[in-house]
Amino acid sequence: MRAPHRRIPTACRRFVRDEDGSMVIFGMFLLVMMLIVAGISVDAMRFESQRAQLQGTLDRAVLAAADLDQTRNAEDVVRDYFAKAGLLDRLTSVTVQETFNSRTVSATAETGLDTYFMKMAGVPRLTAQGASTAREIISDIEIILVLDVSGSMLANNRMVNLRTAATEFVQVVLQNDTENRISIGLVPFNGQVNLGPALRAWYTGIHDVVTSPANVNCVDLPPSVYGVQTIPRNQVMPATQHADTFSTTTRQNSYYGWNDTSRATVQLTNVWCPPSTTNVVRLPMRNIAQLQSHINNLTAVGATSINAGMRWGMTLLDPASRGMFNHFISTGQIPSFFAGRPYDWRRENTLKVIVLMTDGEHFAEERVNDGYRGNTVSPIWRSTDSTANYSIFHESRVDRSNATTLANSRPFWVPHLAQWHARPWNGTAPANNVPYTEGSLRRIDVNGDGVCNNADDGRGNLKSNEACWWGANAQTWAQVWANVRMHWVAWQLYGRPLHTTASGRAAIADAMMNAFRTRTDTNDMDRQLRQMCDRARAEGVIVYGIAFEADPGGERELEYCASSPGHYFDAQGLEIRTAFRAIAAQINQLRLIQ
Repeated sequence: MRAPHRRIPTACRRFVRDEDGSMVIFGMFLLVMMLIVAGISVDAMRFESQRAQLQGTLDRAVLAAADLDQTRNAEDVVRDYFAKAGLLDRLTSVTVQETFNSRTVSATAETGLDTYFMKMAGVPRLTAQGASTAREIISDIEIILVLDVSGSMLANNRMVNLRTAATEFVQVVLQNDTENRISIGLVPFNGQVNLGPALRAWYTGIHDVVTSPANVNCVDLPPSVYGVQTIPRNQVMPATQHADTFSTTTRQNSYYGWNDTSRATVQLTNVWCPPSTTNVVRLPMRNIAQLQSHINNLTAVGATSINAGMRWGMTLLDPASRGMFNHFISTGQIPSFFAGRPYDWRRENTLKVIVLMTDGEHFAEERVNDGYRGNTVSPIWRSTDSTANYSIFHESRVDRSNATTLANSRPFWVPHLAQWHARPWNGTAPANNVPYTEGSLRRIDVNGDGVCNNADDGRGNLKSNEACWWGANAQTWAQVWANVRMHWVAWQLYGRPLHTTASGRAAIADAMMNAFRTRTDTNDMDRQLRQMCDRARAEGVIVYGIAFEADPGGERELEYCASSPGHYFDAQGLEIRTAFRAIAAQINQLRLIQ
């Protein structure tokens, strides 16, 4: 019985020894597993740190690149961010989409990490892809179309093509603007900019305004306004005179009549400010039909002053013009939903745009000098009979040595007769024995009521409202320039009577032309234009330049004014539609994105 008793403990002891070994192995297994789990956590943290760095760099890069104030190439900005972070090799793609008033930048990157512990679990490498997209959108848009309507726009159907392109542009840009966020203004220019009666009346500093002829509402901008951003309401500016100063006329010793349409009479195509109710500034609006009507009624006439067009275009974008806008909102000439415009420069989500188009280059601007403008009475007279012939008083022909020499004076030159008379031409020549007596034949408006009375002021002097004589009326300078060319006046009323030789007459005529008017050199006009384009660039205004079959000078200046090479178009024929469509399509794309 004792042998079995001894065998049991031995078996038990063997069993115990076997259990001890199993627990040690199991414990070691658990320890290895714990180390692997801890190592996986380390791998995970290392990987997450790299992934977070990659994503953060992506986010910062695309945000900076999408900023519309960013002038560098957007892709270069993204790459620069990654290079500085030491991650350039991780960047896999950059996509940039730019529209008229938005920029979208997308980028992707990939990072990888060789694991220390996860590879024990069959994961030797961790990889992750990052992606980020940023977009900045301009919601409020102010557009000014600054369009050349000079006489050369008649050639090659340019005006027809412009009308087609600009009306289509208006339709595409505004048709989906259901929230009244886009405004379009119109500044036609030729040798001047016709402000129209309402806008001209806003500026209280305009002087020498004449009522005849009607619809002449231009001003001679002083050079100083090109060096500043704002034209103050009280800016002193002379009204442009309806004067034909850029035409040419044939000089000849013989007389040619004031009504010679080829050489003497003022024509609408040869004045600095042609009378017009259509080629006038249109304040910002969004009515498609109304804008298209204004564009379709533009007519080609006159010279070319691109600088003046750009100056007034910038004025309609200038936040300092907000008071003027408020006034015209109150009078119903600007829609009330445009209250608050023009917005501040660089206002968030706001874009200001000028589309500047010309088919030419600057033509030396000429303006009438003080003393020869407005309602100042001239020494020129005009008969009241059907011939309406002119004569002129020359003080140098009056001899006041004594009563006899005074009576024998013949100070009135009658050009169509090439004769000196004792009085203005009134339809008939005076008898040879008619004496010149200052004021004796003059009918004076003594009551200031516009009626010529049989009276004299006792001194033979004209006052501003005493432009009367038997059968002839003294002319104001405005009346003179409204009817006859400046060259005709200089030659027929000054050169011919005051000298006997062709060269002497030419010298006198040239001197009178210089007295009548002052020229602005085209180089100065180019500089003035560039001043305004530089100011537009500094204020964040996007300028599109369209040289439409333009002369080299015009191409050069518009290429300079364009905000970038991509904003400049050299258009021929129907290509002008392409230029306008390129802008309109980008706005339309923005609408689809929203």
